[in-house]
Amino acid sequence: MVRHTSARTTDRTPTDTGGTSASGGTRTAATARLTPRFRRRRTGPAAALGAAALALALPLAACSADGASREPAGGAGSSAAGAAPSPSPAPTVDPDAYRHALTGALRPLDSALRTVDGAREGSSLNKALDTAATKAEAAADALQTAAAPDNALAGNSQLATALRALGQDLRSARGDGGRCATPPRVALDTAHGPQSVKAAGRALKALGYDASLRLPRTERARHRRPANGTFVRDGGRGGLGRLTLNNGTSSDAVVTLTRGARTAFSVYVRKGAKATVRSVNSGSYTVYFTSGEDWNGRKSSFTRGCSFEKFDDRANFRTVRVAGGTQYTVLTFTLNKVFGGNASTSTVPPGEFPS
Repeated sequence: MVRHTSARTTDRTPTDTGGTSASGGTRTAATARLTPRFRRRRTGPAAALGAAALALALPLAACSADGASREPAGGAGSSAAGAAPSPSPAPTVDPDAYRHALTGALRPLDSALRTVDGAREGSSLNKALDTAATKAEAAADALQTAAAPDNALAGNSQLATALRALGQDLRSARGDGGRCATPPRVALDTAHGPQSVKAAGRALKALGYDASLRLPRTERARHRRPANGTFVRDGGRGGLGRLTLNNGTSSDAVVTLTRGARTAFSVYVRKGAKATVRSVNSGSYTVYFTSGEDWNGRKSSFTRGCSFEKFDDRANFRTVRVAGGTQYTVLTFTLNKVFGGNASTSTVPPGEFPS
């Protein structure tokens, strides 16, 4: 282990050369004495020269009444004329020149963002988002190379960084047009890039530099939920079969039964609820189910947190006449995994899920 020690000096001279410390150890103090040397007085030219030097040195210092020395008037540390105040440094960059560069960098982006604002969802909006993302990145490059006044350096850098984040968010918001696709305007509503651009613009505007942009409109996330047991699609039922659906998951679900390529019916089952479908026709059905949040009826899909699955076993409904009456099938499908369950599921590609 390496220990560091420090030494200090005091204004008091020890009276003893040795002693004992508070901890019981021996402490030794050494005292150095400066003893003047006496030399034989010499006479001659050298002594005269020393006297002359002493005479010249005496006027340089004066003693006060109490014996303290004072600086002579006009000596070092004072000025007869007084120190003139230093002029304030001129701005390194002309603010008007920076305003011009700022406007030039942001104008193409502002135009592209206005196009995004008016575009319809789909390919038109996706194209506008791509163009605006490219313009945002170009504006960030321009600001990073622009000369900014001292008071705008931090704000200029902040805005350039925010514009790069905006470009990434614009690209990420593009809709793929498929199922479980969050609408672009909903994605932008929770993105950090637009908010960062607003904050940087306000900081520069407070200093007198206009960095305003018309950011595209956004939409809040929706939470559309049909009532439990609602038929999303019903191809007609006239049998005696009965199907009970138990959704013990943490998400709403839509269960769809198909016969071949034809959808027999689709029913909405809220999380933690049960729904019963009656009058199911006899036949062999494949049972699909999708779960998620915010049901988009037009796309027959949830828009967030989607999953698409099917039961590996088919649902077989039969109706037969027996002595004294008719027998028909009653089935129960549980969407959540249960201990001792006898049905397995498989993931289905979204494009293969029946609409």
